[in-house]
Amino acid sequence: MSSARLLSALRVIDLTDEWGLMAGSILADLGADVIQVEPPGGSAARRIGPFAQGKSADPEQSLFWWGYARNKRSVELDVATRAGRETFLALLEGADCLIESTKPGYLSSVGLGYTALAEKHPGLIVTSITPFGQTGPKALWPATDITIMSASGYQYTCGDHDRAPLRIAVPQAYPHAAMTGVVGTLLALRERAQSGLGQHVDISAQEAATCCSVPAQLAEPWGESPMVRRAGGYMHGGIFTRTTYPAKDGFVSISFLFGSTVGPATQRLVQWMYSEGGCDESVRDKDYVAMGARLMGGDEPLSELARVHETVARFTGTKTKAELLKAAQDHDLLIAPCATIAEVRHDAHLATRGFYEPVQVGANEVHVPGPFGKFSGAPLEKARRAPRIGEHTSEVVAELRSRPKTAPAAGDHPTGGLPLKGLKVLDFGWAMVEPSSMRVLADFGATVIKVESTKRFDTLRSVGTRNGGFDPDCSLSFQDFSAGKTGIALDLTKPEAQEVVRRLAAWADVLGESFTPSAMRRWNLHYEALREVNDRLVYLSTCLGGQFGPYSGMAGYGNLSAALTGFNALCGWPDRAPAGPNGYYTDYATPPFIVAAVLAALEYRDRTGKGQHIDIAQIEAPVHFLTPAILDYEVNGRVLERAGNRSEEMAPHGVFPCLGDDRWVALAVEDDAQWTTFCILLGRPEFARDRRFNSLAARKQNEDAIEQEVGAWTSRQAPETVQDSLIAAGIPAHVVSNARDLYNDAQLQHRCHWVSVPHATLGDIVVETTRVKLSRTPGRTLSGAPTIGQDTFSVLTEIAGYSPDEVANLAASGVLQ
Repeated sequence: MSSARLLSALRVIDLTDEWGLMAGSILADLGADVIQVEPPGGSAARRIGPFAQGKSADPEQSLFWWGYARNKRSVELDVATRAGRETFLALLEGADCLIESTKPGYLSSVGLGYTALAEKHPGLIVTSITPFGQTGPKALWPATDITIMSASGYQYTCGDHDRAPLRIAVPQAYPHAAMTGVVGTLLALRERAQSGLGQHVDISAQEAATCCSVPAQLAEPWGESPMVRRAGGYMHGGIFTRTTYPAKDGFVSISFLFGSTVGPATQRLVQWMYSEGGCDESVRDKDYVAMGARLMGGDEPLSELARVHETVARFTGTKTKAELLKAAQDHDLLIAPCATIAEVRHDAHLATRGFYEPVQVGANEVHVPGPFGKFSGAPLEKARRAPRIGEHTSEVVAELRSRPKTAPAAGDHPTGGLPLKGLKVLDFGWAMVEPSSMRVLADFGATVIKVESTKRFDTLRSVGTRNGGFDPDCSLSFQDFSAGKTGIALDLTKPEAQEVVRRLAAWADVLGESFTPSAMRRWNLHYEALREVNDRLVYLSTCLGGQFGPYSGMAGYGNLSAALTGFNALCGWPDRAPAGPNGYYTDYATPPFIVAAVLAALEYRDRTGKGQHIDIAQIEAPVHFLTPAILDYEVNGRVLERAGNRSEEMAPHGVFPCLGDDRWVALAVEDDAQWTTFCILLGRPEFARDRRFNSLAARKQNEDAIEQEVGAWTSRQAPETVQDSLIAAGIPAHVVSNARDLYNDAQLQHRCHWVSVPHATLGDIVVETTRVKLSRTPGRTLSGAPTIGQDTFSVLTEIAGYSPDEVANLAASGVLQ
């Protein structure tokens, strides 16, 4: 393996099934040697669909496996046997990391638990990825994607207000958990470089997926009204902001928003509509910057906003998705088509960026999602096909004689430090993606300086604000995504401010920014310029389309990215327009890729002395969360579409009504044995023998009848009652958690997910703590987000080297605002 790869020195033993399979593939993409250990007959992940040509009985034909086992090697091994354990322990002799997703307690039962492994291999990092984590009241609960997404709080926020909360048609709990596992593994690896010791990384899929419901899940501790579920837009403070609009050939997503940041784009939209005869002067001439405040204050009636929405819908319905996308590029509008899976696979932007890579599978060439980011100094691995069962067993066993044992470095092995202590970060990010990524670095000890301006502060400060007001310190999302950071105010349009940045760049290890590509270049703060003052700098750029390609100049938020990447088309009911996903979905999926990229680039820098530029497009990395559907189209020609809450692999599978106002329970019957048990609980034991229901194929044919029976049963009970009876019977189920359920969730409380921190003006506030749990050097959240410019003086004098008089002169000239 080439030493030029980011993680070329890393060997990973992979003992995961569907809950962690993607983690190994991402580490392999980054250059690690990943050895998948499969039980006799192959991993359970090989039985996850879709399948090539429908060959579900062939473990080599799982497209889930093809997508998430790429770039790995496979060893067939039974760790439940003595001989298998001996070989497994020999594999660990030369390994740096073990990632696993077995049921909590299983490895200990066969003598391979973390404590036993750490005694033999003190430098080994063990990452465990499970539905609810290693300990706690729900640790041993059965779970599937739909129950975990319901337990995370996400599902409650997604869908039509008059129907059940909705899932995304491709399972999302698996990739959220896996990517959080990648981040945890790399954090522990960086700490090991200091101490020489490994540790246990405990990842909960439930906790990982809570990122998808920001800011809704903070409503309870902040005393806010819970989010009202509304398809195709957002309901906040009684105001519905529509985002999904018709086109001639489908749908588009529009950020039809207000305020100083987004309002001008809305203004440009109606001006273009007017030029095309699509609206009258009354729509064109409204003040869309001030409209949000006018609606909140009652100066503009809600009926008028609804009229404007309908005017926009009538106009977009006269245009194709391609015409609306071109208009967005020509007129700088916030519009994106709701792409189908076929359109995502053939997207011109992704093609230009070389995203899809060919691999040879048998006689066929198949294109798989490839590099999640572009690295200037060490490109990601070229895709290799997923291995056949045990394909590399002999090869890997032969290497055991020559692979050196991984041993801890000499030293005192401190046990209380943080993995990123001493790391210095400049944070120029806006909104959600980059700021939430840099928050992770702050949680694990980095000094993160957030750069803003009072003239144009982070747009997230105006989203999800307390009591619907516009206090820039009262945004639930901003507080959650920027907790623990230091804050300075700089007007980057001024040359003196740019000089401040150059001084800080000489100090920094990492710089993150999320502007469109021209902004940092316009200020002469792009990578090539700052590399001149610090050639060890890891410079992270992330925006909607990335630094090159047809969409690179497009601005936009996660709703547009979710549309372009296919998530919108996969969330909703077949008889209605796309219903979501709620919020800015790709803004939740992208950050783990960013954190992984930065940590891998730092590992590379420590080994080679070289920094580099990282380019991550927010319509590129999240496509990995849809890999099975992409391959289903690529191999089978099938375009997956939204299907409510149904699954092709389980029935019944859905969200069902319960007693109470908007109360629901998610459940999934995985096989015929569970169906027999479920029929007894349902009070219809005869259904287990009924030919209409006694196989998965039969249940799928009669799904309407089953769902009617299940809904009648659940609607007579509280959701907790249904959940508890099913869990006791070994059937996956969970209350569809709203904000109150989530805040009081016993498992999240056990994992100390919520933390009270001080804020400069708000007093003590509640935010989420880190989703990564490290056994020896856990992260911590010490404060809320900074006020604008809160630490400007101390940063300029103590870090940038300015004297107090020089700072005063900068302030007088308007630089520090």
